[in-house]
Amino acid sequence: MTTAKIAVIGLGSMGYGIAASALKGGLVVHGFDVAKDAMDRFRAEGGAAGTLDTIAGDLAAVMVVVLNAAQTEDVLFGAKGIVPQMRPGSVAIACATVSPAFARQMEERCAEAGVHYLDAPISGGALKAASGALTVLASGTPAAFDAAEPVLAVTAEKVYRLGDHAGPGSAMKAVNQLLAGVHIATMAEAMTFGMTQGVSPEAFMEVIPQCAGTSWMLENRGPHIVEGDYTPRSSVNIWPKDLGIVLDIARSAGFGAPLAAAAMQQFLAAAGSGLSQEDDAAVAKVYARNANLKLPGHTGGGTE
Repeated sequence: MTTAKIAVIGLGSMGYGIAASALKGGLVVHGFDVAKDAMDRFRAEGGAAGTLDTIAGDLAAVMVVVLNAAQTEDVLFGAKGIVPQMRPGSVAIACATVSPAFARQMEERCAEAGVHYLDAPISGGALKAASGALTVLASGTPAAFDAAEPVLAVTAEKVYRLGDHAGPGSAMKAVNQLLAGVHIATMAEAMTFGMTQGVSPEAFMEVIPQCAGTSWMLENRGPHIVEGDYTPRSSVNIWPKDLGIVLDIARSAGFGAPLAAAAMQQFLAAAGSGLSQEDDAAVAKVYARNANLKLPGHTGGGTE
């Protein structure tokens, strides 16, 4: 049996883990990124060599793990777009958070080139990406799912088939991102509110995860604040984009989303304070600054 050859485009915290999981799963994996160091590191760990233009025609699948719709479109159809170079019957698996309308548009353009498109936003974080245990919120034609199966089998723990055409996967991701963004901002608000009443972040993280008010985001991001470690696993600048998509969809549906809008403002404030490249738990620094609180790891200045 011939081993499937794939490319992962975008070797950030999620994409690198996906590429590594695919490699462990026995696929031939080419990894590409604008950062040469990430590409060199992946090749040193077993990634296949070759430039994208020379290997595109040999690929069974390309997994696009970039930041947004503009980058996705550029990878697929830009000046050096990969879709026109891919063989008929191969599949583009698009993982960024985008609008359902954009996903449908990409599916149509890929189909014109004889390439399948899987609307496949992902959830689970960098650790699950690295362990091949992602959740994929997918929609696409049955043929697109079939073509993507070898990749999904070694990179995902759960694959939800949400529709026979692109769009529903991105719609579900928008629902998830509304909750996730609000939960992070709410966690930061609750933790700093507790500090005004003498509840330390350490005590908060000891008690609240055992109570009804907990959430996955609270349990995942809260420790970053306690440790004073804002190394970006998922950065602040993700949320103005993702909650912006949520609010755009809401407006088009005539739907009010006031909690999403409130969370959006907190992330915009964090980004405007110079925190855009820090871990998204750094939204707590906005609350701390406004309440004149000192978070763990406070160094005496800025927004900490």
